[in-house]
Parts: sequence; structure tokens; C-alpha cells
Amino acid sequence: MASVKARSRRDGAAVPLDDLDRRLLNLMQGSFPLVPRPYDSVAAAAGISQDETLARVGRLVDERIIREITPIYDTRALGYQSMLVAAKVDPEYPHRAAHVVNAHPGVSHNYLRDHDFNLWFTIATEPDSRLGLQGTLEVLQRETGAESVRQLPTLKLFKIRMDLEMEGGTDALAAAVDAVPPAETEPQPYDERDVAIIRATQGPQPVVPEPYEGPARELGMPVEALLEHMQGMVERRLLRRVAAILFHRRAGFSANGMGVWKVPEDRIMDLAPRMAAVRGISHCYQRPTYEDWPYSVFTMAHGRSKEECDAILDGIADMTGIDERSTLYSSTEYKKVRLLYFTDDFKRWEAEHG
Repeated sequence: MASVKARSRRDGAAVPLDDLDRRLLNLMQGSFPLVPRPYDSVAAAAGISQDETLARVGRLVDERIIREITPIYDTRALGYQSMLVAAKVDPEYPHRAAHVVNAHPGVSHNYLRDHDFNLWFTIATEPDSRLGLQGTLEVLQRETGAESVRQLPTLKLFKIRMDLEMEGGTDALAAAVDAVPPAETEPQPYDERDVAIIRATQGPQPVVPEPYEGPARELGMPVEALLEHMQGMVERRLLRRVAAILFHRRAGFSANGMGVWKVPEDRIMDLAPRMAAVRGISHCYQRPTYEDWPYSVFTMAHGRSKEECDAILDGIADMTGIDERSTLYSSTEYKKVRLLYFTDDFKRWEAEHG
């Protein structure tokens, strides 16, 4: 069973970074291209040599500022069912419930938050899951002893891009960029070649000049053919991008606040894209409301402090005129991983728990 990995103070301490480190982290999060030698492009954008780029990025990985460099495949496009879940578990021993939840291979994030619904996690199940998402949640509620479980599926996706602004200050995080329409979340067609490529490329990439050489060799295809296929997967919305994923706290972002907003139904399509356009917001969704939960739009703010998260969310309130919100801060990170697709772990869990 998966262990609970609560964030320790030592592991969460911010690491000093110079201006070039911060520049590289911004580039690695947003401008890591699908080409045979991607570090050439990063180095050119940073104005340094490829050797220095590789050395610095390797150090940032070794010092656990970069969690991993990886393709980010689209869970929904691949036909996985996924959902945000809020559970009301024993407040005296929440780690016991977290231990049970973490053992599911489709749980990518699991946090203790300051609310009566205190355990918040994201979970996905495979397209051919025998239990399905509903059956899986029933098992987890039984095994955790959760008093109540609130299902919060995505009704509309306005933004999902975990991209920490490393160079700018609070003003940059609170600034808006161009709003975009809601993203499509319907499953897309894919074949066995797509599945083989996902299996070969998912997970941490090595920090080497030609990181796609190994997967191409495993697949028995030229690097150029692999990259052409992956670019096609971007166009088919199976692959969002390749990027560096950071350890937030060690990169200096010690706080994340989930701002949930009571937005009137007839204003969601106008206001949510504007909320999503704010630089310091990584995720923005419309989710269902309940009698005891009137919040329809969820925005995840990331900042170097609670005060910076508050400033980002206060800026959204000023911009939209929506002042009915609640902000839930995480006190413990129990799990944060990239989801691995098409593995045997899902069926193994269902065989043991279903």
C-alpha cells in the first residue's frame, strides 16, 4: 500500500536561486520543444551554451527544485474518468484516510485543507475500469470511514496549466493575459501505437542532449518519427506539452489557495475565462453546486506566501465584482505525482479492493 508522504519542513524549504536559474525554470515550464535536441532551443532562449543549460537543469533536478521533466498527457482525452473529491474524514487522524486514498494509482494529488471537508484529492480510473469512478469512490469511502464525500466533477474546463512565474513579482502573478474559451474535455480516438508511445515516454526524462533517443530505441523507430507522432498527438489533444514540473515550495512558492467563487449561472461563461487568464491561476473549472456548497467556479492560486495568493484572488474579485468566495489553503501535501497511463496498477488495485 502506498505510504503517506506528508511534506516535511526540511524538504519544503525554498532553495536560493539566481536570475539565470529562474529564467531557465520559466523556459523549462513553458518552452521545452518537441525537437531532437530541445536543450539547444532552451539554451538559445536563455542566452547561454547547451552545456551550461544541461548542467544547471541537472543541478535543479538534483536539488529537487525540478520534480521531473515529462510529457503531460491529457487524462480526459485518453478516456479516463477523473474527478476532484472532497471528503470529510476523521480530523484527529486524517493521515489514516490519506494512506488509503494514496494507495489508488489514479490519485495524483491529495491535500489536507482547512475546511470541514478536509481531505481533497483528484482521482482517475481507466476507460475499461470494472468498478468505474463511482464504484471506486464507494470503496474509498468505505475503507477511509469518511463521513461524507462530495463529488466535484469538471463541468467546464477553463484552464489547466501548472506554470509558476519565477521571474516576476506579485504584480506579474496577478496580471491577466488573453482569455481563452473553455477547453474540450471529450475523449479522443487513439490506437495501440499511441498507447505504446505513451508508455515509452511518460515519466521523468533524463537530462541529456537527446532525451527522446531512449524511447525511440525502445519503440524501434527513428527519433524524428517519434517526435512527428508526438506532435500529431498534440494536435489531436492527447498530449498537452512537454514541460518541467517543479517542487513548489523548494522553488519558493510556499502557498496554494483554492479560491472557490459563487458565480451566478448566467455569468460563468463571461467571468470564468477572465479568472482563468490571471497568470497566478493554474487551474480554473466550473463544478457542480450543492445546498451546502454554493461555489460554482474553482481557481487555484499559487504564491510565495498566503498573502500573495490572497492578492491574486483579491485582484480577481476586483476585476469581476464577485465577492462571495471562500479560500481553502492546504496544510499538508499527502501526494503529488504525475499520473501514469496504461499500467497494470489499476487492475491490481481493483482486484485487491473491488
